[in-house]
Amino acid sequence: MTALPSIVFYEPRIPTNTGNAIRLSAVTGCALHLIEPLGFDLSEPKLRRAGLDYHDLATMAVHPSLDALLDARPDARVFAFTGRGTARYSDIAYEPTDLLLFGPEPTGLPDEVLAHPRITSWVRIPMLPGRRSLNLANSAAIAAYEAARQAGFDGHV
Repeated sequence: MTALPSIVFYEPRIPTNTGNAIRLSAVTGCALHLIEPLGFDLSEPKLRRAGLDYHDLATMAVHPSLDALLDARPDARVFAFTGRGTARYSDIAYEPTDLLLFGPEPTGLPDEVLAHPRITSWVRIPMLPGRRSLNLANSAAIAAYEAARQAGFDGHV
């Protein structure tokens, strides 16, 4: 199976979105990285319920800060998903070492994160005009499956 980029949730707030991302990690092979502070406890029932019985099948790590993750991954490209993005998610040629960075609900990535020198590009998922945003877990799924499609769904059935 071809390795896929990692999904990164920056300071997530809603446990069910993170639970769904745990399930996404388990079924795609994308690692999930959570940047503290989290808006919930990892043992919260809503998170466990949303992740079903996939927790043991997912690859997940929690980091005290974005810089801690980036220090551990010095060669990774970082794609910040934002409604202000200039590149479409489908126009990126994803690599296994990439980090797909998503902001907290409901605000998205803060300006100081978007201005981080390690950000490779601001990326957007096209939507109809006048709509504010997609659900966080759905956005991560769109990006993860585009990366898997580009890898030929290697190892997926």
